[in-house]
Parts: sequence; structure tokens; C-alpha cells
Amino acid sequence: MKNQKIQKMVGVALLIAVMVVLQFLAAVFPIKIGPVSLSLVLIPIVLGAATYGIAAGGVLGGAFGVLTYIFCVNGMDGGGHMVFQASPALCFVVVMAKGILCGLAAGAVYKVLHNVNGYLAMVCAAIVCPVVNTGVFLAGMFLWFMDVLSVWAEGGNVVGYVLSGLIVINFLPELGINLLFSPAGQRILRAIKKS
Repeated sequence: MKNQKIQKMVGVALLIAVMVVLQFLAAVFPIKIGPVSLSLVLIPIVLGAATYGIAAGGVLGGAFGVLTYIFCVNGMDGGGHMVFQASPALCFVVVMAKGILCGLAAGAVYKVLHNVNGYLAMVCAAIVCPVVNTGVFLAGMFLWFMDVLSVWAEGGNVVGYVLSGLIVINFLPELGINLLFSPAGQRILRAIKKS
């Protein structure tokens, strides 16, 4: 039992380290296809939530929230820095809520479906994670940061900007990457469970 707890702690710590590297690399050397920046940082959250459970998903999501907040504070995330300048406290609430909730949701979906089919469970967790991440972010932005959204939309239609800019350019590629990774994620999970 103690050995399992240590393995879980080490596994979560390693996934957090992977997230830190992926987040830093995305900020310094963004992977772009046209205007789209590809983010891989949700993959360790989904993998950890599936491997170690719902609470681990929440911890990994919380670590993602802390990383995001640091990038908002120091300006490595330009849009996030605008949100931070508008309200440091509410920026923290939004990034932590979106991170923690996407990890918890991925873990819960995987837990509910894994006995039905492991691959289906991983695909659904990979879908839910970015949906919750983006959904909570947008809810927070509409609730507390309409001024920032207006600036991002350059005075244009905010809803149009959200649909074309945030959904098409950010969310859909994030979702696609998660879906592409999910079969490999299930294979990794099966290898971890065997050892």
C-alpha cells in the first residue's frame, strides 16, 4: 500500500515536470500551424487522471493552473497578462478553476467509462478535458473580463471573436491533439498498470 502511494506521488510529480517543460517550450518555441499555436499541456493531465484517479487529475490541473498564472504574471502569456493586469485575484480564480476542473472532469469521465472500454474512456476524457478547460475560461472571461475580451476583439463583435479566435484557433486544435494522443495514452496506461 505504501509502495503504491509512493509510485502515485512519483508518477504525478513526473507528469507535473512534463507539464512544466511543455508549457515553457510552448511559450518560448511555440508549435504553429499558420495562426494556430498547438498546446500539448493537457495531455499529461488526461494521462495522470486516467492513471492515478480523479484527485490526481485535480492536482495536475491545479499545477497547470499555477503554471498558467505564473505565465500571466510574468507576461509570457500576453493575453493572460492583460487579464492579470485587469484583476490579479480574478485571473487566479479563473486559471485555477479551469485547470482543477478540467483535471477532475477527465478523471471522473475515465473512472465512469474505463470498465466499459479503456479506449473509449480515454477518448472521452481527452474530449472532456479541453471542453471544461475552455468552457470555464470563457465563463470567467464573460463574467469578469468583458473589457479584455473587447480589447482582444479589437472593438469588434466579442461573440464573433470568441467563436473564430478562441474556439477555432485555440480550442479545436487542443481538442484534436488530445484526440490524436488518446489511443497512445491508453497504451501507456496499460503498460503502467502492468508494471
